[in-house]
Amino acid sequence: MAVTPVLRLVVARHGVPAGAPTRAGCDGCGLPIRLGRPGLGPAARCPACGARVGAPPGSVELAVLAALAVLALADATLAERAALAWWLGWAVPLALVDLAVHRLPDRFTWPAAAGTAALLGVAALTGPGPTPWLRAMTAGAGLGLAFAATTLLLGRRGFGLGDAKLALSVGVLLGWYGWPVLVAGLLLTFALSAVVSLGLLLARRVSWSSHLPFGPFLILGTCTAHLLPT
Repeated sequence: MAVTPVLRLVVARHGVPAGAPTRAGCDGCGLPIRLGRPGLGPAARCPACGARVGAPPGSVELAVLAALAVLALADATLAERAALAWWLGWAVPLALVDLAVHRLPDRFTWPAAAGTAALLGVAALTGPGPTPWLRAMTAGAGLGLAFAATTLLLGRRGFGLGDAKLALSVGVLLGWYGWPVLVAGLLLTFALSAVVSLGLLLARRVSWSSHLPFGPFLILGTCTAHLLPT
């Protein structure tokens, strides 16, 4: 849990609309945001004016605990677990930023994909050989291109380019374990998205024209697929 202030700082600074500069201070009073300030604790309140700072109170801590649970329960070798840990470290701020401002920053999605691919390459060298790694690279590239194609063909009705870049690392991570795991992860992702969307519609919290952030569902589907029996 020592990393949660760092993650909360990252979410607070990058949880801004596309094109806007990163947040440097409290939105209420301008007090600089930096490590060591109480505002970056679980309460997420500015010590000067009491305004909320970044992600909702307790959300980062709960997300980290959930990520640790996935890491502990996943059936993986040490090298595979290292790749999963790297991906989860980027997935937590990605999900929270996407929920806040509907965007997935490049400075998170690209390192998530590159690091996951590299660590699984190490896993291939120390374990099963190149076959699962090549399959993972194919799955990552294919899934990323498929998501990007919906943006080009459907515009705002398709996935965003941020989702496509996140899909790169998701495809790599799931494709390593085989095509059935990749399909299961995608089915879980779309099922979770459909259930939540229907619930929000019934509760009249959103309309049919609303656009929900897809990144958190993609991350949840990937995590859930890792917990399924092989």
